[in-house]
Amino acid sequence: MECKAGRLEGEARIGRVYFSKTGKTLYYRGLQFRSLKGSGFKANYRELTSRDEYWISGPRRDRDDRLYGGSRGVKIDDDIRVEYAAYLRGI
Repeated sequence: MECKAGRLEGEARIGRVYFSKTGKTLYYRGLQFRSLKGSGFKANYRELTSRDEYWISGPRRDRDDRLYGGSRGVKIDDDIRVEYAAYLRGI
């Protein structure tokens, strides 16, 4: 997930998100996100409290995890670090 609040590149993290039962809401570390349903500019979700926009997608084995590629400055949450490393190795 990459914060797009007013800029093209922002803080980016790799972490576990959870979906609501309906799939309309994503949850990450106490934050709630709703899809912009294609109406966002360089973003696909909005955080409900701050109204900041984010690019949220699955991890990539080529490590181009930012919207515009690359992994510069992307932080990996400690609770998924081992799982993410195994994913990158194809395990």
